[in-house]
Amino acid sequence: MSPKRVKLERRKLLAMKIFTVGSKSFVTSFQLAGIPGKISENPQKAFQEIKTLTDDSDVGLVLVSDDITESINDELTELRAEKSTLVFALPAAGSEKTEVDYRVMLKKILGV
Repeated sequence: MSPKRVKLERRKLLAMKIFTVGSKSFVTSFQLAGIPGKISENPQKAFQEIKTLTDDSDVGLVLVSDDITESINDELTELRAEKSTLVFALPAAGSEKTEVDYRVMLKKILGV
């Protein structure tokens, strides 16, 4: 790969957008830091928002509140396997600490 192409690819990676999806307090807290988001209290509506965001090639990372991801976890795992956009669940304000088995998640994503 030529140096010019490497610089272009690096610039493209640095220009990826970040979005949040979740409750009003979750999204608003990120908006204060300059990160836009979509307010959604319903998990199925949130999943549709996440799908729309992952279809946008300019979006590199979607942060989702974990209280919404609980009921759509399997759908999110399938979406993560199909798309290059990272979809990452973060704890919502006041949520309980939970452990994530990343080995099981990777097996689902890789189809093993």
